[in-house]
Amino acid sequence: MNLKTLISTAAIATVLMASNALADHVAGGAATDHIEISDVWARASAGMAKAGGVFMTLHNPTAHDDTLVSAASDVAATVQLHSHTMVDGVMQMREVEGGIKVPAGETVMMQPGGYHVMLMGLKAPLAEGATFPLTLTFDGGQVTTVDVKVVSPSAMNMGNADHGQMHEQMHGQMQDHMNGHMTQAQAGQEGHGQPAEKMPHNH
Repeated sequence: MNLKTLISTAAIATVLMASNALADHVAGGAATDHIEISDVWARASAGMAKAGGVFMTLHNPTAHDDTLVSAASDVAATVQLHSHTMVDGVMQMREVEGGIKVPAGETVMMQPGGYHVMLMGLKAPLAEGATFPLTLTFDGGQVTTVDVKVVSPSAMNMGNADHGQMHEQMHGQMQDHMNGHMTQAQAGQEGHGQPAEKMPHNH
């Protein structure tokens, strides 16, 4: 075996070893050392509605807690993390301060009636069958862009229908109110500490 052949053989062996090491790295779980995001969807807009919600499932397969701290998309002027909570018998929808926690080894369902990504000031109606990108940022440093599938306005996710209907009704009632806030914000007149919206809770 001449020197040229020996060098070529050594190079091939090095590449194979590196490939095997990479395969072992992935198989060993490094590829899942991040928040897994699935079932990402939004309802199609009703008419010329200027707001919408995005829902999804977050699974944390790691050994450490993480937090979804923000979301961004070009389809809306403002994108926030929101939740529905019951306060003194009144259902409130408000921005989540500090983000949405995803504990180690657990799954968080972002669905109607609970956590969701709020799209305010839609630049165009969300059309059924379309998709749009949404970028999610986590406290641990993970930044992931997912495709949001726009489904029928009557879609209810995997949860119960009452929550889905309540969520749709609340967003519908908030359209004009939020449009007013968007106009104020653009004019630099909106103050801080806006109170949460309060809507009656129907069982």
